[in-house]
Amino acid sequence: MRIGVISRDGVLKAVAEYDELGRDRFLSEYGYKPATGYLLVHEDRAYDSKAIAGVAHKFDQGRALRSDELSGGRSHAAKWLARLGFVIRSSRSPDWTRDEIILACDLAMANGWKRLEFNDPRVIELSALLQTMPIHPEEVRTELFRNPNGVARKTADITSRHPDYRGKPTNGNALDVEVMNDFLARPAEMAEVARRIRDGLTTGEFQGLSPEAEEEDDYSAPEGRLLISRHKSRERDKGLRKRKIDAVLSQGRRLACEACGFDFEATYGPRGAGYIECHHVVPLHEAGEGRTKLGDLALICANCHRMIHRRAPWPTPDELRQLIQETTNRDGARLPLQQAPEPSPSRLRTP
Repeated sequence: MRIGVISRDGVLKAVAEYDELGRDRFLSEYGYKPATGYLLVHEDRAYDSKAIAGVAHKFDQGRALRSDELSGGRSHAAKWLARLGFVIRSSRSPDWTRDEIILACDLAMANGWKRLEFNDPRVIELSALLQTMPIHPEEVRTELFRNPNGVARKTADITSRHPDYRGKPTNGNALDVEVMNDFLARPAEMAEVARRIRDGLTTGEFQGLSPEAEEEDDYSAPEGRLLISRHKSRERDKGLRKRKIDAVLSQGRRLACEACGFDFEATYGPRGAGYIECHHVVPLHEAGEGRTKLGDLALICANCHRMIHRRAPWPTPDELRQLIQETTNRDGARLPLQQAPEPSPSRLRTP
């Protein structure tokens, strides 16, 4: 018998036997434990890759491999199956993101910062909601992805780091503590953030968004990726931006940055005519799915826009203007090339 020599046909026969016996009986009969590393995905169903590869040997080599004769990782089972053209994915759930921890923290706070059990209806409800969150790709969503047990454990990780907790902390991480501290410092605001996220998930508002982890490098906010992505999509709405620009021009104002006064046309001539970016100034925890008003937008240059979003709390254009002026006065540097235009009548602070 040549260990590792299995065929696609042998694997499919093992899969058929797995389906016939059911997972628990199949694993028990051949002496395998549930996969902890990789799963075989076939026809939208997931199978324990190590057990399938081991049993495939029965059909190709005359005897099933024992569990101790192979590993489930990339050196054995997963490698053999992938070589035969099967889809292999990790059986481990991905790390929790800030958006997910916000919802778990909100539930823990509502429960008096006490952990919740897996069979609590609120945990079951949150588990189902987290499974709709469009942050993690489908290939990492196993059958155990954000199940009630995992959600309950996350509430334990969070609550065991609460200042009033007197027991031994569980194995949470720094992000759990960071988000919990946001809730302790700003409970009403963070509860509203959680509500906005829940509402967006429930209504399907976030399904068209593609939040990516690298966005956090340039756009920082405690509210997480989903609200940031919605914020960015509004800022990039070409029709809304055009209406804002038209409104400013109709008032006889220049298209100059409301923070530093930079005028693209004055610097770049015809190439810069009509160009400037828009910044949505309504706080993320207040910006629901309602229609964006022109008064919610500020005209801003690319540099100032990046500086506003670089670190929370986000300054308003007026506050950034003051920072520029204070730095200029302190360092004795030259004043900006253009005088900043009169800001719109109302500017809300965006955290």
